[in-house]
Amino acid sequence: MAHERNDHQVVIYGSWISSFTARVKIALKLKGIDYEYVEEDITNKSQMMLNYNPIHKKVPILVHQGRPIVESQVILEYIDENWSHAPKLLPEDPYEKAKIRFWAKFILV
Repeated sequence: MAHERNDHQVVIYGSWISSFTARVKIALKLKGIDYEYVEEDITNKSQMMLNYNPIHKKVPILVHQGRPIVESQVILEYIDENWSHAPKLLPEDPYEKAKIRFWAKFILV
């Protein structure tokens, strides 16, 4: 279900146990973006995953057109900005957007 440019070139490296991976998958589904999912064994990380995220060495990783994006919040913002069709993941109003970001970080702590 491709809505915009090169949707077929989206790959998520994740883990079934990761709520951070789940939120990225949910965002892509809300936007209607097709993606390939690669399950990572977090106890035996693949070389590909380590190459894509050499600093934190963790999932999720979204690879779009061969370029990796890491950290779930950063990935969500990328998804919302790159695939700008509805539904929006964050509101346009800066105050409302700040509230959403606060609660997203609060829940993660």
